Amino acid sequence: MDKNEAKKICICPDCPTYVNCKELAFCFEGKSKCIKKKVICICGECPVHLKMNFKKLFYCLNGKE
Repeated sequence: MDKNEAKKICICPDCPTYVNCKELAFCFEGKSKCIKKKVICICGECPVHLKMNFKKLFYCLNGKE
């Protein structure tokens, strides 16, 4: 899977932690420049996370896999 495909199926905008500043697919792109506060993480439910067999959570705050 490439970054563009990941962005198409990314569910980051549905996450309670997400802050809308035009960033997506943190598991591929790395940490957000806008998100600063942990709320709840739904990375484990994301098709990208599942398809790539990623293990971490809170990519928006912790960076990519």
